Amino acid sequence: MTDFQDTPADDALRLRLGINRRRFLSTCTAVAAGAIAAPVFGAAPSFAQPQTGGGGHGHGHDHGGHGRGHELVPANKRGIILYTVRDATGRDPLASNLPSGFREVFKELARYGYKQVEFAGYGQHANAPGGANLESVAGAKLLRSWLDEYGLRAQGNHGFIPSSWPLSQADIDTFKKHLEIANILGMQHMGTGGDPTSSSYKADWDVAADKWNALGAIARKAGIKLYTHNHDAAYGFLLDGGPLDAQGRPTRSSGIRKLEYFLKGTDPRTVWLEMDIFWAHVAQYKFHTYTAHDGSQREKVFDPAGLVVRHNKRYPLFHAKDGTRNETSGEGYDMGVFGEGVIDYRTFFSRVGDKNYHNPMVEQDNAPSSTDLGQSLKYARTGYDNLAALRKKR
Repeated sequence: MTDFQDTPADDALRLRLGINRRRFLSTCTAVAAGAIAAPVFGAAPSFAQPQTGGGGHGHGHDHGGHGRGHELVPANKRGIILYTVRDATGRDPLASNLPSGFREVFKELARYGYKQVEFAGYGQHANAPGGANLESVAGAKLLRSWLDEYGLRAQGNHGFIPSSWPLSQADIDTFKKHLEIANILGMQHMGTGGDPTSSSYKADWDVAADKWNALGAIARKAGIKLYTHNHDAAYGFLLDGGPLDAQGRPTRSSGIRKLEYFLKGTDPRTVWLEMDIFWAHVAQYKFHTYTAHDGSQREKVFDPAGLVVRHNKRYPLFHAKDGTRNETSGEGYDMGVFGEGVIDYRTFFSRVGDKNYHNPMVEQDNAPSSTDLGQSLKYARTGYDNLAALRKKR
């Protein structure tokens, strides 16, 4: 089939239809491209970036050489966060023939081609080798032996970040215990799955920056990069001025986003970030206007890849999570299998560059199924294949 080149009109229509590039191209072979490109359904929202699909949905592990020089995610950088397959690590191996517990799941993920994993805690089923709780020095040594056995590297963990400030000695001790575990596992990074604060107020983000700077300094002494993983709310606009409310809090914004303010207030030598690319696109959909200090309404479109480009070395990790468009959900997207949605990963990875620095972790929050017990692992395999298939545009 002749290679079909997307136009901006194609991109806009496909985004509105909520279909991926492969399905769109198959449709275009049956009808005239001009008819498909016509804006029958209206233009895409002004705050949505043009999408061109996953850039390839081929199967296989891409261990060969064809097109290898154009790959966007090198083989040794292809990872997955274990939250995606949490049902498998938590499954009773005595009651199922499916991979169960950390060791068998590691073996399966390595078979698909993955080279990296990110933990979401260290718990598994009690009947799996090592027992239920591997959050200890002994447990970390066991996990490390299995990672080494299957050629996997641990790149991070969504673990313990103290909620209190100032830090108590008990919190510091627990934090240092997690750093020790991270070092045994061979991690370069350790973090959390939540935003630094859920507040919209500048004063609270100042406190969060102070706490993360202090924790990051401790982590740095242990040789670990401390990172925060963020959802859509962190990209909302900071309330930092204008009339005060009854509690004396600001009600309007200068137009700076909360996470951008956090980036400015934290030490780039000690505090790092993991962008969940799906939630960043949800933020693009949700947070595109703000009320300025003078009361006027202003538009400011969020560009996820642009934020990374401006702070590239502060983003060692990504969550590679996909979605289809849903204008009725309030979030703009429904989560789905990586590489089968409309988020333009080919353009995103091409723009941010530094492919030998960034570590994308495939994630799908809703991969486990109560009716198809092998679904999360099947989706993990599809996610790997689609991550491996991403190529630069010619």
